[in-house]
Amino acid sequence: MKTIEIKDRIIGEGHPAYIIAEMSANHAGSIENAKQIIRKAKECGADCIKIQTYTPDTLTIDCDNEYFKINDGTWEGENLYSLYGKAYTPWEWQAELKAEADSLGLDFFSTPFDKTAVEFLESIGIEFYKIASFELVDIPLIEYVASKGKPIIMSTGMGSFEEIEDAVNTVSGQGNKALALLKCSSAYPAVPDDMNLKTMQHMSESFNVPVGLSDHSMGSIGAVTAVAMGACIIEKHFCLSREIDNPDASFSMEPGEFKKMVEDIRIAEKAKGIVSYDVSAKEKESMVFRRSIFAVRDIKKGEIFTEENIQCIRPGHGIKPKYYKEVLSKQAVRDIKRGVPIQFNLVSKD
Repeated sequence: MKTIEIKDRIIGEGHPAYIIAEMSANHAGSIENAKQIIRKAKECGADCIKIQTYTPDTLTIDCDNEYFKINDGTWEGENLYSLYGKAYTPWEWQAELKAEADSLGLDFFSTPFDKTAVEFLESIGIEFYKIASFELVDIPLIEYVASKGKPIIMSTGMGSFEEIEDAVNTVSGQGNKALALLKCSSAYPAVPDDMNLKTMQHMSESFNVPVGLSDHSMGSIGAVTAVAMGACIIEKHFCLSREIDNPDASFSMEPGEFKKMVEDIRIAEKAKGIVSYDVSAKEKESMVFRRSIFAVRDIKKGEIFTEENIQCIRPGHGIKPKYYKEVLSKQAVRDIKRGVPIQFNLVSKD
């Protein structure tokens, strides 16, 4: 599978999963909250912090008719323009937030939602980009982002195979080969029944790119499972506390939960290991408890080995059970006490 390079990190098969903490609206309108989220994300083991670069006016228009109302789900009853006004990260903060992340050695990137956002992010030195699931079909935007020649991580929530293919071809059409795709269920929160993590593997095979999961489900089972199935990137919404009211709090991870997820992911990566039939040091200690052939009655010299006087039992100090039939009907070459392991030097040759 192909790899991509983000700053000094190689992302792809055989490398540790790249873990992104998505701030989104969890700053709740406070730059101090935003900076604290960055610091906490670093403490909890994130590799990267992500924000979003838009304003209500770059996403929609201020209109109250029925087309701009949300009728169900987490944001039921909201007007789009009003919702985005509550959720957006002020652009005047973003260079300062990047500097905060840089000072901690935490990668920092953003999701632009129009050309003006791309130009702004270029001006503050963004080194790679995110394409949101909802923008997967915005081919002009994807083309413009790809033209900057920087790595792109693209979510594919709601995307048909053909729509994903169009987006991938748009990136490569700009000569940009640094692309990763994230499986995503664009529901807030997502439920396991809709995650279909096997799709990651199909995307990797189909498009020859690293894959991962943008995870909106509650808890860490989805993320850990995805890593076990080959995810190279995990993105999770991250907050200081779900008690801090904002549009994204209800489906975001608190620091303790995020830290535990990172720990579990790192354990899962170790558990995946490599293809190996070698016996580990710990396994060698346990091998004595395998079955082997033992005398279960006293046996006289010259006596025939039978199913009554030898059995395959634990521990494993005798001949392997696969030789049991070979030993039967042969003679003992000396007296053997009950409980003595049968070795080949106790068995006649004929």
